[in-house]
Amino acid sequence: MTEAPAVTPTEIETPFRRFLRSYLASKVAVFGLVLLALVLFAAIAGPFLAPQNPYDLKVLDVMDSRLAPGGVSGDGKMTFLLGSDEQGRDMVSAILYGIRTSVLVGVVSTAIALVIGLSLGLWAAYLGGRFDGFVMRLVDIQLSFPPILIALILLALTGPGLGKIIVALVAVKWAYYARSARSIALVERRKEYIEAATCLGLSTNRIIFKHLLPNCLTPLLAVTALQVASAITLEATLSFLGLGLPPTEPSLGLLISNGSQYLMSGKYWISVFPGVALLVVVVAINLVADQLRDVLNPRLQTQ
Repeated sequence: MTEAPAVTPTEIETPFRRFLRSYLASKVAVFGLVLLALVLFAAIAGPFLAPQNPYDLKVLDVMDSRLAPGGVSGDGKMTFLLGSDEQGRDMVSAILYGIRTSVLVGVVSTAIALVIGLSLGLWAAYLGGRFDGFVMRLVDIQLSFPPILIALILLALTGPGLGKIIVALVAVKWAYYARSARSIALVERRKEYIEAATCLGLSTNRIIFKHLLPNCLTPLLAVTALQVASAITLEATLSFLGLGLPPTEPSLGLLISNGSQYLMSGKYWISVFPGVALLVVVVAINLVADQLRDVLNPRLQTQ
């Protein structure tokens, strides 16, 4: 008999390499990944890349107000590649700062909402009974209202601000995670490894967070990525309406709002360029999230 050829360690495909190969199989996903990397680079390095601090009143000059793309400042020291807004802020700098704020708000609010919703969903699925019923009734009430309506009410009561809009977005998003986590956990709850852990007398916290959580977290990763884009869009909408961030804070939504009144006069750049930047951020996240969803859950792949 001939012996089977030995398999070297380098020929064994690890789960990470399998995931990476599956993800990079889509050219659209690779494009989205590159685009997202550029967005994250702009968000992190924005203050260092920006020609000026657009929210430092000492560097602004009203004489540079509403300059067209390529315009030069009154003192001839600065060229506004994408023009300037009504306050004389360089649009490139304002957009870089706005991307930074949008990514911060989207990631932080989504992460907090995920932790709250995931914890409540796992506890509700595992404990059941009255606690499950109470949590699900809260979720039903929360999801029965449009998210933007809840955020508008909260911000109308508390006023605009970075911390306040993050709290409003968390209040809007947590219920979705709670319901999704509960649905996944109910399936896992009936499997043998959970029953074995229960028979061994392990504590409830250990069963939930060491055994149940890892098996419920993976399906939620793609959903989480999509929710980051949703949070960024919602923040921009609220800021556009004047209830998100104050005028002293950088925001793509505020920039779009500030320029909307000048569109009919031909000064399109004040509103259009921030809108394009917002579109790029959201599209990049959605492209990455779509492929992530397909790789983590092949049953959802588009036929």
